[in-house]
Parts: sequence; structure tokens; C-alpha cells
Amino acid sequence: MKNKIQSPLFLLILFLCALMVSTAWPLALAAADWSKVEVVLGRKGAVSGDTIKFGFPRTDLHVLIGTVALKPTLALGSWVAFSGSEDSAMMMGDLVLLQQEVEPVMDQLQSGGVMITALHNHLLLERPHVMYMHYMGHGKAEELAKTFKAALEHSATPMKAPAAPAAEPKVRMSQSKIEEILGQHGTLKGGVLSFGVPRAEPIQENGTMLPPALGVANSINIQDSPKGIATTGDFVLIASEVNPVIHALRSHGIMVTALHNHMLQDNPRLFFMHFWGNGPAGEVAAGLKAALDDVHTKK
Repeated sequence: MKNKIQSPLFLLILFLCALMVSTAWPLALAAADWSKVEVVLGRKGAVSGDTIKFGFPRTDLHVLIGTVALKPTLALGSWVAFSGSEDSAMMMGDLVLLQQEVEPVMDQLQSGGVMITALHNHLLLERPHVMYMHYMGHGKAEELAKTFKAALEHSATPMKAPAAPAAEPKVRMSQSKIEEILGQHGTLKGGVLSFGVPRAEPIQENGTMLPPALGVANSINIQDSPKGIATTGDFVLIASEVNPVIHALRSHGIMVTALHNHMLQDNPRLFFMHFWGNGPAGEVAAGLKAALDDVHTKK
């Protein structure tokens, strides 16, 4: 009788122990070591979960839209991100290129086994004209980083890590007012107020889950302009959201500058809508809020 009583209790204890181990197992896994990638790229990356991201702003370019000089962090930020582990990584990113840089950079990426997933504009009427190249690679993180660096060296992108500014540039925009209208918390860096708003549903590329840091969050960037604020970025949309968002933006005088895909095998199928707005802060922010209201985002 004693064994009959203890046996179920023993099994219950075993089950609870197994449950605790299985639950804790992901937490027990060592965080990915991205140190070799940082050495290759010559800078520290921003780590979020199992993803590390590096920015390579085109500080060498002086790009104008009308009378607005674009800050590098507004729309001229090349970036690369690695997710997974150092031995089995996914690399994704977006490069800001002059037209004459496109072919040599593309050839170098492909020679290293990296796929090109999109090439297009994000802006309209900018001087000089810039193109945006999206790419994806799989393999050892260090080797992917070497391929990326070799490709970027075919452009005039500054490779040296930028020095930290002595102080954040002063801006005229009211960050609190814009945040209140959008209902989101932003980050001010380099004179640009940035918002990243993830979609509500999980996003996959070829069966692999993508964290928002891999370029699949709605992105809104804002800087001062002579008229008030200038804004650009992209909304990440499913098909049924495309035209409602166009209507919301156009109803508030915000230009739709591009509509296209950034990936090849994404699920759900996503459309990236780029925009440009320039005007009084309240009016521009209201247009961005109206567009966000038509997107299925995390609340």
C-alpha cells in the first residue's frame, strides 16, 4: 500500500522537475557570442534578445528634399543585423547606396552567398538620388560579417565607428506632444525622434521567426524642418491595410513615396509603404496616427 501511495507522488515530482527543466532550458542557454562579428565590423552592436544590430549611417552624404537637409539617422542609415547564434545565423539588412555603388555592392554580396531581396527607392525628389538594397544571408555569423564588410567597402560608406556626440543636438520639436498624439514612446538620437511599432502577429521568413529588430516593425522617424517637422519611414502592412493607410496619409497631406516588398518568402506577405511629410508638428503627427490606426499593431 505504501508503494502504491508513493508511486504516484514520485511520478508527480518527476513530472514537475521535468517541467521546470524544460521551462528553464531556454533561459539556461548561453546568449549568443557576437564578439567575432563586432571585431570584423569594428564596432559594438545593439543587442536585443538573440539579435545584434549595427548601424552604418551615410554621414558622407548631403541629401536634400526641397530645403530640408536629411539627417543621417532620418533616412540614410545603412544597417545589418544578425539573429540566431554565431554558428547558425541569419543576416538581414538594408544599405543606402548611390546609383554607381549598386552593382559592385550587389556583386560582392552575391559572391559571398548572400541573397538580394529588394532594390528600390524609399524617397522621392531627393538630391542626390539614393537607392536602398535589402539582403539576407544564412551561415556562420563571422563569415557573413566579412561578406557584408567587403560589400560595404565598395561604397563610400564611412566604416569607422562614429564618435559619440558630446551632447544630444538641440531640437525645436516637442517630443512629448508628438508622443502624446501617436500614443507611442520615441527615442531621440542624432536630432531624430524615432518610433518602432511592431505588428501584432508573428512574422516569418522562410519558416524562421523574425524579431522586430530585423526590420519588420513600423518605423517612423522625425526631425526638425523649416515648416515644423519632417518625417519619413515605412509602414509594414498586409494587403488589406495598404489602401486604408494610403488614404489616411494622403488625407493629411503626407506623400506616399514607395510601396514594395523587402523579403522573398515572408509570412504573412508584407508590403512596405514609405512616406514623406513636412509641415506643422501637430498636423503631421495626426496623419501618422491616422495611418497607425489602420495597422494591426501590438497595443
